[in-house]
Amino acid sequence: MTSATGELDAAGIAEQPLRSAYLRCRALHARHGRTYYTATRVLPPGRRPGVHALYGFARWVDDIVDEPAPGTTTADQRARLDAIGADLDTALSGGRPDEPLLRALAHTVRRYGLPADYFTAFMDSMRMDLDTTAYRDLAHLRAYMYGSAAVIGLQVLPVLGTRAPREEAAPHAAALGEAFQLTNFLRDVAEDLRRGRVYLPADVLDAHGVDRPLLEHCASTRRSDRRVRDALAALVEVNQGFYREAEPGVAMLSPVARPCVATALRLYREILDEIADADFDVWRVRHRVSDARKLAVAAPALARALWARTVPGPRAGD
Repeated sequence: MTSATGELDAAGIAEQPLRSAYLRCRALHARHGRTYYTATRVLPPGRRPGVHALYGFARWVDDIVDEPAPGTTTADQRARLDAIGADLDTALSGGRPDEPLLRALAHTVRRYGLPADYFTAFMDSMRMDLDTTAYRDLAHLRAYMYGSAAVIGLQVLPVLGTRAPREEAAPHAAALGEAFQLTNFLRDVAEDLRRGRVYLPADVLDAHGVDRPLLEHCASTRRSDRRVRDALAALVEVNQGFYREAEPGVAMLSPVARPCVATALRLYREILDEIADADFDVWRVRHRVSDARKLAVAAPALARALWARTVPGPRAGD
């Protein structure tokens, strides 16, 4: 496997402060996005830094919202997001941001021609997390997920490259971002409750006789309930629909990128299988794909990616 510095060399990133910024993004990705990071290792080395920059930025901001230091108030978090937003505007307009991590992000944005409004939408969704604790229905949740997840898929798409016109691949990339995030929401119901949030659509919960007190009871006792299991099963089916919508987009990617995205899709979708196999019990264990399983899926994907690198061909939208 190519080293961290080898990835930067392959991407032609030579300036030392910029390299340091990218390495910080890579470290965030490796530490927090273990399934995504495994899939990214399948990409050609020169494309990995762009993915690391996008993930590292998103994770950094997300942690400000979800992992505040003791004593931090919502007003403190909002002020921090506003400061980051201003620094982000500086970075994306060609200025020098105060935060080094944003230098890597701005470099990736310029390199791949990413629209600034993707990042505006992301910041808007992060602000929603400060005062929105429940979602009326799937449409309400998807409005949030557009900025927090769909735009991540859209940001990564130019980094990966496409064979089909990019505008044809874009809806599938956005659907995959939503699919990944809804999987997280289903897996992390108890964790989100501790933060005071329920990301499961209220109308689906209501249809199965589930309310917040029942979810909190399940979380506190670490025992499930038939009504909750039924609601989660219904939402797993919704989630599977997002994955089905995303799947055709894999074939639209450049050949060297397909194994990476196929690996991420397969591994993350298997979390849903873990939840279903546990009879939709998300209270006693945080469902994940084992490291051994990740390796078993990633190894053949890497072989396919290496083979694809030896077969040149035109790439539309790349």
